Amino acid sequence: MRVLFTTYAVKTHFQAMVPLAWALRNAGHEVRVASQPELTDVITGAGLTAVPVGTDHALWRTANRFLTRRYAELNPEVHRSVREARVLPFDQADTAPERLTWDDLAPAYDNLVRSWYRVVNGTMVDDLVDFARHWRPDLVIWEPNSYAGSIAARVVGAAHARLLWGVDVFAVTRARLLRLRDGRPADDRADVLGEWLAEQLGAHGADFTEDVVTGHFTIDQLPSPLRMTADLHYVRMGYRPYNGTAVVPRWLWAPPERPRVALTLGVTSTEGFGGYGVGVQDVLDSLADLDIEIVATVADRERHRLRSVPANTRVVPSVPLHALLPSCAAAIHHAGFGTLSTSLYYGVPPMSLPERFDEPLLARRVAAHGAGLSVHMSEATGEQVRAGVQRLLAEPSFRQRIAPLRAELLALPSPADLVARLEELAAGYRTGVAAARRSAAL
Repeated sequence: MRVLFTTYAVKTHFQAMVPLAWALRNAGHEVRVASQPELTDVITGAGLTAVPVGTDHALWRTANRFLTRRYAELNPEVHRSVREARVLPFDQADTAPERLTWDDLAPAYDNLVRSWYRVVNGTMVDDLVDFARHWRPDLVIWEPNSYAGSIAARVVGAAHARLLWGVDVFAVTRARLLRLRDGRPADDRADVLGEWLAEQLGAHGADFTEDVVTGHFTIDQLPSPLRMTADLHYVRMGYRPYNGTAVVPRWLWAPPERPRVALTLGVTSTEGFGGYGVGVQDVLDSLADLDIEIVATVADRERHRLRSVPANTRVVPSVPLHALLPSCAAAIHHAGFGTLSTSLYYGVPPMSLPERFDEPLLARRVAAHGAGLSVHMSEATGEQVRAGVQRLLAEPSFRQRIAPLRAELLALPSPADLVARLEELAAGYRTGVAAARRSAAL
């Protein structure tokens, strides 16, 4: 079987794909990973075969225009919205459906398509379709914003699936929009995403169907209490940590002499959003007198902001989380999918400081389950973090409540276990596509 993974060039989304790509490759299947050129070294660094398509997207360059200090002074609300990546309408996914109206969702969805989906997909659709026509994949697996993957799959008749790297706000929001649209007058029921996808497909001789938005099926890596689902075909897979190329430092070889606490705020803040959204110095100072060992990952480009490093703190530019977290009693992090899931995988209660996109949703779900604590990064202070860490270390209930989340991740099919199921699904959906096309031709 030939399997094509597709993502626009964003490292963290790709990393969520790697364990499954390895599993398929190890099972004897041919695997390719298509993305824009800037992700090529990251893909090959994971030991996978890269297919550069199109040109690099401009999403981060566009966002950075709104992140300067001057822009923040002149337009504080817009600056904060971009800084926190509050993506309407997705930040309303937890809102009760009966409270949402067409006027709430439709304009936000329009902006979403124009400012995100078209920007990250538009540069690679044509090249990806050309490659798919050349290579003829049996199965295309795409991250949920990379519609170039579903377009290519539809054109060549391949089975295709979304691989989630967080809660499924995408499908839930889409379902709500379509329900509201069905009740609109015929002259006021635009579907900007469907229309754009139909335009892209039409240019390559294919027509639009709703599975181009949602996949033939969706692979979900989260434990049940954290999930958000629509009325779709979901396939469960247990998350397995992959943090990119990694080296285990010598100081991690020995167990810590005091409770170890990890502090990591992710790579997206520094690579795409102009720095951390919380004062790292304030957090470190608030923990300085506690009898703990803090390991803080601070990107080199942010290190200059630290005035001093407390005696109980080790600051490093990076460290593999799958090597660090097993030795930790607690973790302070941003609740990004990879970081949070790795924390759950090793049963380490988090003090979450979420900032953007689905991080607040994930952090709230973990806190509601009693497996951690959370305060939004924009509101977090050193004293709040200190109080949270002290609770995590002193109260055994957090480890007791995180244990079933960890147990579910371990009990779900591993990427290797899922391979046989993907073979069946790919064969079935390919047959279905072929049959539908034969029927349409008669």
